[in-house]
Amino acid sequence: MKKFIVIYHAPASAAQKMANVSPEDAKKGMEPWFAWKEKVGSGMVDMGTPLGNGMVVTKDGTHASENEVVGYTILQANSMDEAVEMLKGHPHLDWVDGCSIEVHESLPLPGME
Repeated sequence: MKKFIVIYHAPASAAQKMANVSPEDAKKGMEPWFAWKEKVGSGMVDMGTPLGNGMVVTKDGTHASENEVVGYTILQANSMDEAVEMLKGHPHLDWVDGCSIEVHESLPLPGME
């Protein structure tokens, strides 16, 4: 099976929303994610974690990332179409307006096959 890296994007308003959520509400908010995980079943390699405070590193220095990357997941599937099908109806898409999901196939590293 192939591996797919799923990247979750959300506007800055999502982080502001989460800053004011109680631990109980945050736990309740994860329930749809756990239901999605069960639906995906063996396709789930790593549920991932939230991400924040990103930095861009270049040969000239560093600066804060302006990308709205808020988390990741690693899936396994036979094809990109199958991976995309797993993401249909994902709870992230209903979190706040402007949320999106990006999926990339993990390709073999030359010389490491």
